[in-house]
Amino acid sequence: MALTQETSKTNYNFVARNLLAGGVAGMCSKTAVAPLDRIKILLQAHSNHYKHLGVFSGLRHIVRRESLWALYKGNSAQMVRIFPYAATQFTAFEFYKRYVGTLIPTNRLIKNSDKFIAGAGAGVTAVTLTYPLDTIRARLAFQITGEHKYAGIVHTALSVIKNEGGIRGLYRGFVPTLTGMVPYAGFSFYCFESVKFLCMKYSPQWSCNKCDKNTGGLVLNIPAKLLAGGLAGAIAQSFSYPLDVTRRRMQLAMMDPATARFGVGMVTTLKHIYNENGIVRGLYRGMSINYLRAIPMVAVSFSTYEVLKQALNLDTGMKI
Repeated sequence: MALTQETSKTNYNFVARNLLAGGVAGMCSKTAVAPLDRIKILLQAHSNHYKHLGVFSGLRHIVRRESLWALYKGNSAQMVRIFPYAATQFTAFEFYKRYVGTLIPTNRLIKNSDKFIAGAGAGVTAVTLTYPLDTIRARLAFQITGEHKYAGIVHTALSVIKNEGGIRGLYRGFVPTLTGMVPYAGFSFYCFESVKFLCMKYSPQWSCNKCDKNTGGLVLNIPAKLLAGGLAGAIAQSFSYPLDVTRRRMQLAMMDPATARFGVGMVTTLKHIYNENGIVRGLYRGMSINYLRAIPMVAVSFSTYEVLKQALNLDTGMKI
């Protein structure tokens, strides 16, 4: 009994430290790319003031038309969302990775496929718990100075609940998000773990540092962490981006009567986007900025998490 209690205490301590590491990693990564996040939302949803501009001209226009701080509009809501999101995602991944590995005979599947399944499950878990905050952040980021409809996080939430069908309004675009999260989170974790393994196996002399705390004796150095994370982000975004565009159009549809038709369902929204703007200018609109944003974002996220894992001695894991 005493041993069981000690194991439970150790596991709770591991989960608490893992939640902290994941949450801080998410906040660092999102803050690093917040200006790119905002212009991406404005381009994806065809803002009247920015739809004719490109990435860098759009960023300059935001500063001239609004202010330098306007580049970070919606970021406070993003921080409220991203800490629990990233904390849940990274912690769920560590949990799922251990249990999926024991349940699935990986020798019959693609090598490291358990990492894909665990990553997809972690992404679905995190987005389900925090999706309303993503909707609120998108609404705030889409506003233009002088044309504000919402006064803040709480006001946005209450307005959507009151005027757009209750809690369901905060989950508008949830289905394409959930659908896109499986390949996005799955490939993110799968690619990062795979590149990490390859670096440790084939090029430890330049990609790794020795670490007595780590169970394997090696950890990726910062440049290798950033490379692995950036590669994971680029691959994952390539697969899931059209559904990300669909999610944004649905989240923002009710802010303008002219775009209300985009809020009726995932398949209908996909058809509207394709019929009106095609693939490149519709389903993949803003993809160039998404690479500029996603690669450093995922790189910073995974790198910060790995550094904090080592600092908090999390590599030993939970007792099962």
